[in-house]
Amino acid sequence: MAQVLVAIPTYHLEEGRVLRWRTGGFGVPEGYVVALRRAGASPVLVPGPSPADPDDALAPFAGLLLAGGGDVDPGCYGAEAHPKTYGIDPDRDDVEMALLSAALRLGLPTLAICRGMHVVNVACGGTLVQHLPDVEGRDVHGDPTARRSVLHGVDVAAGSRLGTALERSRLDGCVSHHHQAVERMGAGLVPVAWSGDGLVEALELPPGEPWLVAVQWHPEANAGEDPAQQTIFDAFVRRAGERADANR
Repeated sequence: MAQVLVAIPTYHLEEGRVLRWRTGGFGVPEGYVVALRRAGASPVLVPGPSPADPDDALAPFAGLLLAGGGDVDPGCYGAEAHPKTYGIDPDRDDVEMALLSAALRLGLPTLAICRGMHVVNVACGGTLVQHLPDVEGRDVHGDPTARRSVLHGVDVAAGSRLGTALERSRLDGCVSHHHQAVERMGAGLVPVAWSGDGLVEALELPPGEPWLVAVQWHPEANAGEDPAQQTIFDAFVRRAGERADANR
């Protein structure tokens, strides 16, 4: 199999975020990198701003991973910011949406996690619930601002890309810490997993479209201990590797 290079757009780290750094920087939590390496990929961090030609920027890569992080700017889907909205980074929104659009044009396999799932939904014309605690009947899905997580299970649609990869219709032990969620589904996206309160926990593009799987929870958080969570990265890297081999 050809080397599987996976692009990961980074966070922007402001001055003072990293002890003893004189300036800001760019990075991602190591869990994403470790899970991709475990699956056999070579992750490459891609800092902003948005490239002039995102197709050219993705040309060396076999896959794209959109990581978790702060909230997508509500202006991207025509909404005013909720008081609890946090971590807005317009440059990150721009680069991730530009690279996602390019990946879909190029047929590049894409895995999106938590915030990444929100980016996918918004880029496809969908909207977000900005603060789940405001919605009656919703369970607590963690508090990202306080670094509090919850564990819960999800039901997975049989025959979906996610279900086929997992070889199961129920996945327990999902690490969740988010306060936003899909509201109106983006065009062409299909919901394929749900938590016990009915919240959409995963989205895909249907067969015949580019390989795209987006999950609301954080499989990178416990993929080292839970083979089922690691399977999500394995399936993504396997598909990216097939594309890399086909393009050699």
